[in-house]
Amino acid sequence: MRILIIGGTQFIGRRLVQTLCKQGHEVTVLHRRPGHDLGKKVQNLQADRNNLEQMQKALRGRSFDGAFDLAYDWERGTPSRAVHGAASLLNGNVGRYVYMSSSAAYGDGLNHHEGDALAPEDHPNDYMRNKACSERALFRLHQRHGTPVVTLRPPFVYGPGNPIYREQFFWDRMRDKRPVILPGDGRRLMQFVYVCDLVQACLQALESPNACGHAFNIANARPLTQLEMVEALAKAAGKSGQMVRVPRERIARAGGHPMGPQLYFGFYFDVPPITTIISKAQRVLGFKPTSFEKGLEETYRWYVRNHRRASQDYSFEDSLLERARLAS
Repeated sequence: MRILIIGGTQFIGRRLVQTLCKQGHEVTVLHRRPGHDLGKKVQNLQADRNNLEQMQKALRGRSFDGAFDLAYDWERGTPSRAVHGAASLLNGNVGRYVYMSSSAAYGDGLNHHEGDALAPEDHPNDYMRNKACSERALFRLHQRHGTPVVTLRPPFVYGPGNPIYREQFFWDRMRDKRPVILPGDGRRLMQFVYVCDLVQACLQALESPNACGHAFNIANARPLTQLEMVEALAKAAGKSGQMVRVPRERIARAGGHPMGPQLYFGFYFDVPPITTIISKAQRVLGFKPTSFEKGLEETYRWYVRNHRRASQDYSFEDSLLERARLAS
């Protein structure tokens, strides 16, 4: 099959490109740079996905059996008009259009099914708003013009090659024999999906005859508490996983933020929980998630072989730990 990937050079995209190439598909990536390091067999199209004129020029006269829209501009955001524009340009020239949304599209709340309302158009969080509005725009295209849309809603994605400082954050500290700061009581829920499972869901969304026009929650079935997550990370690394609880109010007063620069619990890992039910994906796509423990074992092996550790400044964490000691 001829496959287009909008994005394709980062974490999820790289894994998807590798899998598609191994299966013998003809793969094209569309991104902002004039080249890539994905191999000679992968064709390259250069365009800013937020620029409709560039997208039109790059896609003119081309058709694909499937397209995966993975790209999100973290500096400027990717608004719904950019996603709607790409899908409109390919309408009639693509067999299936698979959009990588997020469980963040729900805005907040626990145990979401796919039919639940998404975040409103005036939601204050740009990422949540953009994902929700993009999905609504795509399903309008499907309803009005028959655009063969499928959307996937993963939570936190982990696995080998993760460029975001998440799993590595904890393993760096464990290997340095430092305690991990546990915000609050450690009971805040988190949900994960292994990158290889998400790629398989992408392929199933492309090929399943009953997927078109649907959204799917793609995740491990059981959310974990933050405490359980740290314990699982420690077990995968064969480390003790010492933890010190620090109230969130104290962390915030000291200047800690889940997105840094004074990071205390992995990048964006300490946010209000959003969890989902995955029974639809299991039923329609045959989705079978890898256990968190097994996925972490593979991820830790990659970390040991490939992770280049930057010099760490632990002064902020040391100040929080000292205050916790004095308060105990």
